[in-house]
Amino acid sequence: MNGDESWFDNDINYSRKGTGVFHPNLGHLEKEDKECNPISLDSVLPDVLQEKFLASLPIACVVKACCVCKKWNGMVHSKKFVLDDADVLSHNPWYFMFTGSDEPVGFVYDSILQKWYGFEFPLIIKDTWIAAPSCGLVCFMDEESSSELHVCNPITRDYKKLEAPLDPIFSVYSALAFSVDRESDDYTVAVVRSRQPSDYNQQWEASIHVYNSQTMIWVPPVVGSLEGWRAGNVSVICDGILYFLVYSTRVGEIRNSHGLLSYNLNKPPSSGELMDTFISAPCALTCGRLMNLNNELVMVGGVGRQDRPGIIRGIRVWVLKGRDWEEVSRMPPRFFQGFGELDDVFAGTGAGDLIYIQSYGATVLAVFDIKLNQWTWSQKCPMSKRSALQLFSGFCFEPRLGVSP
Repeated sequence: MNGDESWFDNDINYSRKGTGVFHPNLGHLEKEDKECNPISLDSVLPDVLQEKFLASLPIACVVKACCVCKKWNGMVHSKKFVLDDADVLSHNPWYFMFTGSDEPVGFVYDSILQKWYGFEFPLIIKDTWIAAPSCGLVCFMDEESSSELHVCNPITRDYKKLEAPLDPIFSVYSALAFSVDRESDDYTVAVVRSRQPSDYNQQWEASIHVYNSQTMIWVPPVVGSLEGWRAGNVSVICDGILYFLVYSTRVGEIRNSHGLLSYNLNKPPSSGELMDTFISAPCALTCGRLMNLNNELVMVGGVGRQDRPGIIRGIRVWVLKGRDWEEVSRMPPRFFQGFGELDDVFAGTGAGDLIYIQSYGATVLAVFDIKLNQWTWSQKCPMSKRSALQLFSGFCFEPRLGVSP
């Protein structure tokens, strides 16, 4: 693996919206085309075969092919290529790893080529932001205020700022969920806000705000009371249903301090019915991460010790079947120990058949293929830890050309 490989270099202008990882300055390429060997690819292959050739490459190679010549750059950017050929490109998710910085840079891991590349997002990703990916787009929200929302395509670098839902009451916790319809590319954004309406610790309130890109409006929020539970910052949309984790406020009274609530986006329940959808966690968890894998709700959880539930002793993967959790896999001990000193919380994200798990304190990345039931390590990330207190995070996204916010 060559750690120096990168999408960005001094020739690419990243301040220009929509230029993506593609070369925005192609004047010198045209000149080079005329000065190079007179044997032209056009005389060997017709355009339709050249397009098929480009479409057969992994997405990382397609991006690099844009810098070969002006013609290939135009082919990849053409509407015909995006509509006809982009769907055959792999939708295996990439993993973007970053650390706290004022620059939107990090490294992206391609699980097919098993390579890391330097990568720059069109937006500065702050430590307080939540990322929610779906079908080639990523939605970001400022967790502290939930007042700043963006949707972007990391590959084409197109992005859009959304108006935040109106909510004059301060929320203590906020969760973000995001879902893109792969056929129409319309998307839904859901924000779950949690607050205490009074000083009574057991009484919490959750408000659910939903935005649709077709109507471009936020529908009136649904507000529900959560007795003995509060919402947090973990949620996901799966097959038209919003799921979000809730946490017990009755410390020491119950063993399972995590639970799950659901909200049907197509047939929303009344505010008083939120707790009727409650599903308990499969066991005592230190943390839980929800994800949509091929329209199935998957949870990756840190399993707590029996004597001290807040201390992590392993990581497991479950799939929700009806109202029951079905265990899919347990992280092998050598992988769990390979993280070194793992905190009770960790980064977990997934799409397609892949789940990525990362410790916040290191750049080690584990990959689980739920279809093959196989655990692997990624190649070593070129990003290095420069201080004991330095933290890392990340999320996955599908590289797609033919979708825009």
